Amino acid sequence: MSDRLVIFDTTLRDGEQSPGASMTRDEKVRIAKALERMHVDIIEAGFPIASPGDFDAVQAVARSIKDSTVCGLARALDKDIDRAGEALKDANSGRIHTFIATSPIHMQMKLRMEPDQVLEQAVRAVKRARQYTDNVEFSPEDAGRSEADFLCRILEAVIDAGAGTLNIPDTVGYNVPEQFGGLIHSLRERIPNADKAVFSVHCHNDLGLAVANSLSAVVNGARQVECTINGLGERAGNASLEEIVMAVKTRKDIFPCNVDHLDTTEIVPTSRLVAGITGFAVQPNKAIVGANAFAHESGIHQDGVLKSRETYEIMRAEDVGWSANRMVLGKHSGRNAFRTRLVELGVEFASEEELNDAFARFKELADKKHEIYDEDLQALVTESNLDAENENFRLLALRVCSETGETPHATVTLRMDGEEQAADSAGSGPVDAAFRAIEQLADSGTELLLYSVNNITSGTDAQGEVTVRLEKGGRIVNGQGADTDIVIASARAYVNALNKIIVPESREHPQTGDV
Repeated sequence: MSDRLVIFDTTLRDGEQSPGASMTRDEKVRIAKALERMHVDIIEAGFPIASPGDFDAVQAVARSIKDSTVCGLARALDKDIDRAGEALKDANSGRIHTFIATSPIHMQMKLRMEPDQVLEQAVRAVKRARQYTDNVEFSPEDAGRSEADFLCRILEAVIDAGAGTLNIPDTVGYNVPEQFGGLIHSLRERIPNADKAVFSVHCHNDLGLAVANSLSAVVNGARQVECTINGLGERAGNASLEEIVMAVKTRKDIFPCNVDHLDTTEIVPTSRLVAGITGFAVQPNKAIVGANAFAHESGIHQDGVLKSRETYEIMRAEDVGWSANRMVLGKHSGRNAFRTRLVELGVEFASEEELNDAFARFKELADKKHEIYDEDLQALVTESNLDAENENFRLLALRVCSETGETPHATVTLRMDGEEQAADSAGSGPVDAAFRAIEQLADSGTELLLYSVNNITSGTDAQGEVTVRLEKGGRIVNGQGADTDIVIASARAYVNALNKIIVPESREHPQTGDV
């Protein structure tokens, strides 16, 4: 077995399946470039057959990424595989990841197929994928609840068909570590041609065991782990990349492999980028990337750390990017410093006009805020990356009146399809009044599912970053807005979400449909 652990990041695919976590093409490219800077081995960019937008995003990532392998997901269907092959044709290094369910409940209730039919279709899918690339991965969906004998049969067959990676998913988070590690060990022992493939795992966190199950699999011979930044993913999420990587890096006495090829100082910046784009804030006590991960309040702990860091810290904050040197920008900073820092953060401008627009927004922020940090720049770029073609609503002006003993009141001016319109409304608070005024004009028929506020940096002049989640007709979108004035940030986030929700989109979930 190799002593290198392959890190397969599926933030852009499985992470995006979190309700409301949809990302635009440009946002996916930004995250992919951050993962590339971290030296992640494989980036699963999406599910190309799901929608034209998903296809475009996978294609854009494939064209932008040079050092990491770019992967596209495909059901074991000819049309899926052909679409993935087309999306990845410009990739410097591409992989097709195809899957079909193998558990009795999935085969009977979802696929309505017999085991032999499933095996035949899996083999056919792998062979078709090999027409596009030699790098093919196969997953038996819901392997954690599949019968071991059938798993051995189908995995042996797909290896013979050309699959170089076998991914064993605990699709519903049902397994426990000893059981799941034992499954990996058993498969490697029982499958005659197991030595011709890399064993991988993909664990969900329904019982809070995704990382533990993944690490148990690594001890038992798995040499690829599928994971996501911040543990993002559908339902309770996926195994967290940062936790997997730092566990293996920190406990070299336990794990018979290494992640030395990764630049772990990129973990925290990438975590912040993903949180900002998706609107899924990181909890303060989250391992590795939470704000309190390296904080010590107890006097006993503080005393111990001052005397010797190792007394209470098993890893250095600097090693995951917490104390990386960074340039603090301000209103006297020039365009070159602004451009240089954003390039270092993985943001490149397609045109001089785009740079000028972003720089103007930066100067506007600098007039309100003395020091501008990386987090402020990330928020600025995230907000300014709205697709202009889909900007049917634009916030032009907002006036809010809120005082003790009086009902808050807001007046909003929007540009709607090129025309300026204004409305005013009362509300239970200034934000509620602003939202009601916007809705008077937009008449969107949406339901507000989430309103969340986070400070981007510390201090009373910090920007507030607002996430608004709207639902309409089963579609869920996130909108983001940032400003030193939290009411303005809220209005921007609401308008951002409206611009997304009114764009028609046909998006098929990768685990639905006729197979």
